[in-house]
Amino acid sequence: MTVPLDHDDPAKGTIRVALARIPATAPGRHPLGSLLLNFGGPGGRGTTSLAADPATFAKLGERYDLVTFDPRGVGLSEPVSCGGSQEVGDRVPADAASQLAALRAVARRCALHSGPVLPYVGTVQVARDMEVIRRALGERKLNYLGFSYGTRLGAVYAALFPRRTGRMVLDGVDTLGEPLAEQALASARGRQRALERFLTWCAHRQSCVYGTNTRTAKERVDDLVARLDRDPLIGDDGSWFTGQDAVDAIATALYAQAAWPALADALALAERRHDPVGLMQLGGPTGPVPDAGDGPATVPADNAEAALTAVNCADDPDRSEDRAAPAAIEREIRDLEPEFRAVSEVFGPGQLGTVLACYGRPAGTDFIRRIDHPGAPRMLLVGTRGDPATPYEWTEETARRLGSAVIVDHKGDGHTGYGTSACVRGYADAFLTEGRLPHGTRACPAGE
Repeated sequence: MTVPLDHDDPAKGTIRVALARIPATAPGRHPLGSLLLNFGGPGGRGTTSLAADPATFAKLGERYDLVTFDPRGVGLSEPVSCGGSQEVGDRVPADAASQLAALRAVARRCALHSGPVLPYVGTVQVARDMEVIRRALGERKLNYLGFSYGTRLGAVYAALFPRRTGRMVLDGVDTLGEPLAEQALASARGRQRALERFLTWCAHRQSCVYGTNTRTAKERVDDLVARLDRDPLIGDDGSWFTGQDAVDAIATALYAQAAWPALADALALAERRHDPVGLMQLGGPTGPVPDAGDGPATVPADNAEAALTAVNCADDPDRSEDRAAPAAIEREIRDLEPEFRAVSEVFGPGQLGTVLACYGRPAGTDFIRRIDHPGAPRMLLVGTRGDPATPYEWTEETARRLGSAVIVDHKGDGHTGYGTSACVRGYADAFLTEGRLPHGTRACPAGE
């Protein structure tokens, strides 16, 4: 599909957005048209996500054509790239000037390798692409199911096009208003809460390496990370495995409760045998994704990472002045560090490093911050109590901002609820297929 590069100035040219569709499997049974899905990110590809797991949406796919897309800047839709990793270190070092110069250099490299699309990524532009998709599909209103970052996207669409918003379900609800520092702190808190729920679960297993005392278990995980940062483990291939590598592996496993047994085994292997292989396997390698059709031969290896930062920065209006004294910014970070560590010794330091992710980039839009009761029809929001990525508080905050939302309070664990909870799926499917929406908050117990 072709869309304007800049919706406010179509004369600047066009870009292509890649879409995929699975036709309804029972079209004769009261067809409902198209349901647009977004699986999260920013930086996540819709086309490959739907292809990888269509069975989860089989019930919806009986009466809906399931439609998804790679948002602009992602995958096969004019992918952005920074020509490699954006890593510049986890925290501001003693030489803050060098650190900030490195961040500016990364921003310049992203602009060089991304081409004309980079200034026009961001949720507001993608939501306007969704309106083009609605028109192209011939739908009077947009019916939508969004997960994680896809909830921010759905909320922005509803704010921009309230009269074109149909049945909308947002699962794993993102924040609309918090500055980057507050988002990072909330993310550290959410991951720590999920880790403690995992350790409580592990304490009931006979083989748990940390035993039955969850308080000391937490301290031992803190110690593992600190110890590996001081003295990394060495893999069979000679690679180093640090405490921050362990943090990344743990965070990945906390996204799905189904991965908890593997995480327990991996931690036992690291503690008892000093072997990092289990934790290394939890992280999983990333690399170029082969193209399935027209367009570039591969998606850049760093596309997901580059798009994540680009979109989050385009959505955030706050920016430290590039000319600000490095010493002042260094003091700001060091002043924040105790608060981040108090929230989580494991996840706090790494999340603190994201506070400066947008340094050296243009300030983003303040539109998302200003969303306030846009007049969209009632929609369904799902928040999971043990979600490590989108804390439950964000569900309540976004519901207040939208002013037209009903909440499903999922008492379970992992990131989002639709794929793992029959209760959540029942509420979502009933609304999307029948228009049935409960009055007031509803609860879905863990495991149901």
